[in-house]
Amino acid sequence: MVVLARAFAGRPRILLIDEMSLGLAPVVFQRLLPVVRSISRSGVGVLLVEQFAHHALGIADHSLVFANGRVGYAGPAEALLGDPELLHRAYLG
Repeated sequence: MVVLARAFAGRPRILLIDEMSLGLAPVVFQRLLPVVRSISRSGVGVLLVEQFAHHALGIADHSLVFANGRVGYAGPAEALLGDPELLHRAYLG
């Protein structure tokens, strides 16, 4: 959490967050998701790389799914979140 605050204090235009959930208690991770969304809404571009797709898609506007080095899906996060079959195909082909 301190790393996220430190990065944001530098007034970035784009913020890359890689595996935010890694090493955090689930309750802490859940509390940080709205903070990341708020950062995005403030005008900072946020690229969130996250293994827990449903959580990331819940706060995202746009999503990209990479599988085996290729883009499996690019489009609105809402569409991917609302269609489990599309999400499954994006990841597994």
